[in-house]
Amino acid sequence: PKAITAPQMFGRMDAATGDWTDGVFAVLWRRAAKNKNQNTWIVLDGPVDAIWIENLNTVLDDNKVLTLANGDRILMSPLMKAFFEPENLNNASPATVSRAGIIYVSDVELGW
Repeated sequence: PKAITAPQMFGRMDAATGDWTDGVFAVLWRRAAKNKNQNTWIVLDGPVDAIWIENLNTVLDDNKVLTLANGDRILMSPLMKAFFEPENLNNASPATVSRAGIIYVSDVELGW
């Protein structure tokens, strides 16, 4: 997620035309939500950034819905999973941490 900007990840509104363009995550989320018969895991590997992770708070809470800046709300189906693999949670807010199930694996246990 840190390799791209928040608009590239979630989407952006063209100021000149008012047209909305979905970002990478929004495209994947829509595709998974439409496919009601397939397990889908969306994996976000990299540092947690306070800005982009806040956009996912409605996904992580009981609503389980992605809310985009254009007002679209895309429900998470029971077969969808969002998996975060950060090195640490230094930049995550307490609200984000409280919404996530956290598994810690020590680098000693990994052996690499």
